[in-house]
Order: sequence, then structure tokens, then C-alpha cells
Amino acid sequence: MTALFTSSLLADPHAGYADLRAQGPIQRTTTPDGAPVWLVTRYDDVRALLNDPRLSLNKATASSSGEHGASMPAELDAHLQNSDPPDHTRLRRLVSKAFTPRGIEGLRPLVERRVDDLVARLEAGESTDLIQAVANPLALAVICDVLGIDEGDRRDFRRWTDALRSPEPDAALDSRQALKQMYGFLSELINRKRADDPGDDLLSQMVAARDEEDRLTEAELVAMAFLLLFAGYDNSANLIGSAMLALLTHPQVLRALRAGTVSMDQVLDETLRWETPSMLASRRFARERIDFGGQVIAPGDRVWLSLVSANRDAAQFAQPHEFQATRSGNGHLAFGHGLHYCVGAALARMEASVAIHALLRSLPEIRLACAASELRWTSSFRTRGLVALPVAW
Repeated sequence: MTALFTSSLLADPHAGYADLRAQGPIQRTTTPDGAPVWLVTRYDDVRALLNDPRLSLNKATASSSGEHGASMPAELDAHLQNSDPPDHTRLRRLVSKAFTPRGIEGLRPLVERRVDDLVARLEAGESTDLIQAVANPLALAVICDVLGIDEGDRRDFRRWTDALRSPEPDAALDSRQALKQMYGFLSELINRKRADDPGDDLLSQMVAARDEEDRLTEAELVAMAFLLLFAGYDNSANLIGSAMLALLTHPQVLRALRAGTVSMDQVLDETLRWETPSMLASRRFARERIDFGGQVIAPGDRVWLSLVSANRDAAQFAQPHEFQATRSGNGHLAFGHGLHYCVGAALARMEASVAIHALLRSLPEIRLACAASELRWTSSFRTRGLVALPVAW
């Protein structure tokens, strides 16, 4: 079994996945923590399997060798990305009200205030790192605002996410400690929500659903809070950073955006395709034997679908490595496809739109403060985001 999740793939995932697509539609390999897995890399295959009922997100369907190593503990596992209908339907219904178009627009004034405050701090200076100054604090503040997490409870969250994202073999202990600490934090927070008068935040609504209607188990309540915090923070921050990088390295697109001949939606769609924030979809397990790409996926086998690879597939996208904001038919898979399409997609897009408009309006001379080749990306097989984005104006 050939190891594919290597330092070379980590260093240049786009080149690495291009090689894998050329080799075939599916490869047998091992995950970074040693579990056997099937890796699917081509657009048409990834799109089809994202919505294939023969694949389950419930790891109870896994074979005995399909899930081991630094796996998610059970107490943080009972959420949307690890469930099938009818549980998935019930869980999604509980949180989707906060992420409807009306719900997202209701959050816009809050996001605008957060962005204006962050950008105002920049105007007196001449340079900054946009990831640490805007993208990370905005994404964390917004998802914590949505969930009703107080300012004083947010200080350890970045440390936890760094530990959970690390691909290093010796980071497993830090990852387990972070999960334990996060579980304790969320359990205590939920107990406080239960004891206090319920607010109008999403976590209070979830607690009420648990206590009054018995529609959420305690494990589901903690796990859903974990998912919303982690995914809502990481993906939004990465999208903001990558979109600003795209604009600052493609001045013709930036001019077109300012002139109104290219829309923010087009910029964000192409960013999501070009630098997909979540590189892999949630792991799936075969419910039954699946004959695929000349291989046999046995019942219980783990399957990983590479979103970042699918979104650079030349069979689907002409000149896939180029950033083309006016690209027609941009059916990227950054937020998934079908039943498990990301519930927070509209919130991430709205955050990025508000942040980018504010930065371009307040800092009209903003420019990249280093060569693009000097930028570093997070060291992760799962997420794609900049470590830093130095800019000047």
C-alpha cells in the first residue's frame, strides 16, 4: 500500500493531486495516522460519491480496521458530518434556521460592526498580517456570536484548532489534549446556558431543543457545538485570506471588482475552487461492496473524497490552475454537494464579502508586502489556508 499523504503532497498539494488524477480515479493508501483508506480525486467521481447512498458517514458502518489511530472521540462525534438520515435530517433541521437567507441577512449588521472595528485599527498603520489582524479574529468572533459564547471564553480556541489541524505524528497527544479541553469547555458552556435564562443564540436554541423536546441527545448537543465552532471558524478565515490573496495577485480582477464588471460572488466562487478551504470531504464508509474505477471497495472500507483535487481537475475546468473570476459554469465542490452540502456556506460567503469590501474601501492602496512565492500555507492535509498574509498600503 503506497503512502500518498507525504511531505511532498503537503508542500504542493495541487501538483501532487494532479499526478494522482493522472494515475487513475482511485488509489488505495493510508491516512496520516495509519488507517487504510480509498482516495478519490477526479471531479465527476467526487461529485457522484458525495451524494451516493452506498456510502455512509456513520463510522458504525466501518470495518474493524477502518477507524483507528487519532480518531475523534465518541463524545465529539455525534454531529451532522458523521450522520446519515434520519439522524442527519433531524440534526440539520435544528441548526438550519440560523443559516437561512433571512437568518444570514439578520447577522449582516453584526458582521459589519465586527469588520469595521477590525479595519479601523489598521488605518493608522502602514502594514499588517491580514490573517491575524482580520481573517482569524473576524471568523472566530462571528461564529462565537452566533453560538452565544462570551468574549472571555474565546481565548483558548485558536490554540485548540492549531493542535487539531497539525499533520505531525508527534502532535497526536496535543490533539487529544485539545479535544479533551474543548469537550470540557463545551460541556460547561452548555450547563451555563441551561442554568441561565435562554438567549436567542443558536446554542441556547439547541439546549432548549434538548431539554424541552428531547430531540438532541447530550452527546449530539456537545458534538454539534464542536462542529459549528471548528468548521465555522476555520473555513471562513481561510476563505477571507485566500480571496484577498487572489485579488492582490490578480490586479486585473481587483480592478474589475472595483469597477463592478466582476461581482463579489464570482470572486468568491473562483476562490473556493482555486484554493478550497476544506481539502477533504468528511470521511465515508462503504455500506456494501462497491465496484469503482477497476477496484473493489469492500463493506466497511473508509473512503476519502478530495475536494481540492476535484476543483482543479482539467476534465471539468479549463486551465484549472488559473484564477479566472469570469469562469462560466463554476460548479465547484468546496462546500460539498447534495444532502450534506455545508449548512454554513452562506455565512462564510457573507463574512468574506463584508470583510473584503471593507478592506478595499478603507485601504484603497492595499498591496501584497512580499512575493507570493514566500507565503506559507497551513501544514495540513485537511484544510487549506494561509499562515500569514502580509500587506501594506
